[in-house]
Amino acid sequence: MKQFTDAQIQTARQRVTPEIVNALMARNRDVIDNDILVPETGCATWNHYFFCPDHSVRLVWDRHSPGRHRCPLDGATFSGEPYDGAWWRWLNGLNARACYELAVLWLLTDDIRWLEKVVGILMRYAQYYPDYEEHGGIPYNGPGKANAQTLCEANCHADFARGFDIIRAQLTRTQARYIAERLLRCGAEFLMAHRCNQIHNHEVKIGATIGIIGAVLDDARYLDFAVNSKYGLQYQLEHGLSAGGLWFEGSVHYHYYALEAFFAFEKVAQGSGYSLLEKPWYRRMLSVPLQLLLPDMTFPAINDCVKGQERPGHPDIYEFAWQVYREPAYGELLSWLYSTRPRDNIDALFYGVALPEQHLQPPVGHLHAPELGLTIVRATPGDAVCINHLPYGGEHDHYASLDLIVYRDGKPLLPDLGTTGYGAPLHYGYYKNTFSHSTLCVNGQNQPPSNPQVVSWSENNTETRLVAEVNWRQPIHMPDSKTRVEWDEAAYQDVRFRRHVVVTDRWLIDVHEVDNPHQQQVDSVWHLNAAPSGNSTGELCFPHVHAIRETRLARAADLYYAVTTPLHVHCFSDGETTLIQARGPDNPSTADLAYLILRSTQRRIIHVCVLDFTGSGEIDVGWENGTLRVEEARSGFSCALEGVTAQPPF
Repeated sequence: MKQFTDAQIQTARQRVTPEIVNALMARNRDVIDNDILVPETGCATWNHYFFCPDHSVRLVWDRHSPGRHRCPLDGATFSGEPYDGAWWRWLNGLNARACYELAVLWLLTDDIRWLEKVVGILMRYAQYYPDYEEHGGIPYNGPGKANAQTLCEANCHADFARGFDIIRAQLTRTQARYIAERLLRCGAEFLMAHRCNQIHNHEVKIGATIGIIGAVLDDARYLDFAVNSKYGLQYQLEHGLSAGGLWFEGSVHYHYYALEAFFAFEKVAQGSGYSLLEKPWYRRMLSVPLQLLLPDMTFPAINDCVKGQERPGHPDIYEFAWQVYREPAYGELLSWLYSTRPRDNIDALFYGVALPEQHLQPPVGHLHAPELGLTIVRATPGDAVCINHLPYGGEHDHYASLDLIVYRDGKPLLPDLGTTGYGAPLHYGYYKNTFSHSTLCVNGQNQPPSNPQVVSWSENNTETRLVAEVNWRQPIHMPDSKTRVEWDEAAYQDVRFRRHVVVTDRWLIDVHEVDNPHQQQVDSVWHLNAAPSGNSTGELCFPHVHAIRETRLARAADLYYAVTTPLHVHCFSDGETTLIQARGPDNPSTADLAYLILRSTQRRIIHVCVLDFTGSGEIDVGWENGTLRVEEARSGFSCALEGVTAQPPF
């Protein structure tokens, strides 16, 4: 067995409890309680299709209802494609997971039921797999056989191989050869043929699975391809991380998704000569996300992050990492995770070592990391302002350079909505677009790829300032990753966007300074986690965003929103500007949030939004000797925006 040593197996058997056995059984109940069901043809498609098109939430998967699928919110049912094929994809995933987890359960208990179930599943897939027809059509991915994309093929085969590794000694020679040749080798050859030449989390998953199969079957050809070839695992680590150690796709979810695959391989590769554990990359990948935690102990939901994926987890990663590296923060994260859940996972049994008493806490102090592409201002406990100046991250990007996320009193005030299932209509139709973020949107179209630059950063006892800029006149070096053009070059031609963010204990001052030489329609967009007022007129401001009230902004306006405490927002703009108050879908799309939009077509645009946390309602914004100044009449408190002038400084 490649995965566990005799000592680890003995330790796990001593640690296992009835509660842990019951938890593993509960996770696999759909497989345990039913006869083995394996598709006889390659009918499975994509799990991202298994979402309600109306509410953007995952449908209820029912083992006994392959042709009728229910929305958990209103009970509406859906049948036919794409839902039925997604049902079979879910079943493949449950079968594959059971191959691994029930094999572990047998290893821990010697209960023959679990061994027989794993053997039956593996033999059935080995029977059908070579004859599954290649099919696909999933965006940005190669085809599959059991499933509709190469990525899903890799995910299933990783668990097939890990389960086979555990129970192989119990198989007859004929059974072992049948599974190894018709399922594992057939799968590895298919994955090798369809791994793409790109830096991408998909290729990490695919490479890791090829490596797992290579390690389990002692096949150096598979191992060498997985680790050492161009676009193999080492190449992905060398070229896929930013200087600060963040995965290039700019999504914390996909950062962990890649790391999950790397570590799945490492757990079978130790001692093989192919392990990369001693290289510097993993430590950086493990540590970077912990610096990004927001006051509610979630990660910024930047780029593709399906609702729920912004929450820390991954004990499978950190149990192994804590055992290997003993970095205190890894143990503290595990202690925090287990403060609300039992330590009953497989990796804790086999790799777990004593944890520190201290729990991981939300970070304090500012994080200004141009090498990561993120700045998080943490002025007071419970408050945070995150500015996204990440470079373009490929097909999982949301075209939202200089997006702003604001937390107040531990809760999101200006959230990043993340996204929903990729097959749900609102993924491409709403969440993945520039206008659904608190940033600059031109002609209602998506921003082209860019390389944002930090212009200046300063902090003192009373305030923190960041100035960052996107210049669409400049050429950009695109990542070595496949993509699909979902932006409008013409709309943003020659546009420059400079964002000034000033954070004090009283205000958040946000200034959009825009060069708009072709006089396009420029929208400064903020969306607030607040109750929208008024009733929709039915007029669309953006897709799915309904205009409530549209007025000419006569220099300035004071707005009030109902949040935990009343929020006063002061808007200011020179020249001809339209103020739009609107509502649009939250995530999930069962509720709305409030949109605030300043719209102009001038060549030179300055939009100002002051979030006044004092509620004074006495904010004044204006020019003084050519420099923008924000003042509060009652207290005399003021702030000069150096660098913001009536004339373009750039």
